[in-house]
Amino acid sequence: LIFIFSLLLGTTITISSNHWIMAWTGLEINTLAVLPLISKSHHPRAIEAATKYFLVQAAASTLVLFASMTNAWVTGQWDITQLTHPTSSLILTSALAMKLGLAPFHFWFPEVLQGSPLTTGLLLSTLMKFPPITLLFMTSSSLNPTLLTTLAILSAALGGWMGLNQTQIRKVLAFSSISHMGWMTIILVYNPKLSLLNFYLYVLMTTAVFLTFNSTKTLNLSTLITSWTKAPSLNAMLLLTLLSLAGLPPLTGFLPKWLIIQELTKQEMAPAAVIISLLSLLSLFFYLRLAYCTTITLPPHTTNHMKQWHTSKPIPALVAILTTLSITLLPLSPMIPASI
Repeated sequence: LIFIFSLLLGTTITISSNHWIMAWTGLEINTLAVLPLISKSHHPRAIEAATKYFLVQAAASTLVLFASMTNAWVTGQWDITQLTHPTSSLILTSALAMKLGLAPFHFWFPEVLQGSPLTTGLLLSTLMKFPPITLLFMTSSSLNPTLLTTLAILSAALGGWMGLNQTQIRKVLAFSSISHMGWMTIILVYNPKLSLLNFYLYVLMTTAVFLTFNSTKTLNLSTLITSWTKAPSLNAMLLLTLLSLAGLPPLTGFLPKWLIIQELTKQEMAPAAVIISLLSLLSLFFYLRLAYCTTITLPPHTTNHMKQWHTSKPIPALVAILTTLSITLLPLSPMIPASI
């Protein structure tokens, strides 16, 4: 409870601060609060994940501090929105990319997610990404568009390509997170609110997927194949949630992709829009594989598996609400361009 409270406190401090030192303090509180949650099981892999997470986040925090000090040294400003010095914005972009797990700083993320339990993995892929995203949002006017576009396309490519042959579900979700981060980053300079909208919808869908896997206790593809007997209705909905995460119409996940492609073509960046759309086909492949294992491999088939017992536990209301939202929000899209 204390750690989760500290997590919320750190996130709130970072989001609400105007001064770089306060933002940095919030990031540090966050990092230190999530470490015990990762290494809770005392398994060697969990300890290794916690160590990797600590080293990467410490390096990124140092870079954030360095960027803000360089900027203050040149401009005399500690205000977050006044990050005008090009070198500082370059260092800051790489630091926050490291915190978010954007390619080419993404190597720690799948490993850490694989070593931590599903609920902690959910925190790492949603709540822990919120403070760096808000910092990028606040400094978006002074960041370098070319660098961000390069990082975004790299992330979408690597996130899709490296997730193709994974059998561990947490790793697949980590690579999916990396490619989603790419979509958020590519639009950040041109329309920051759209970036945040994408983040919120991503959090909604990822939470639904993580909580579903948590309630069926599924960690890899072979257990996913037999998990349909535990909660058939939940697994049928998981199929749709995964396709929504892949960004297929008429599901919720299509909405941010559609708006981002539209905005990119308005900004005369059609080639980037085409490239990132084609790269999202890579991640569509592994979502389809997960979806296939979830529902389409029902018997009779040739491979023999132990059947799981049907669980009589009711599905948590939160899972039901999130799953419904992550499938049915697309009709809201006419309201969104007015608010952005």
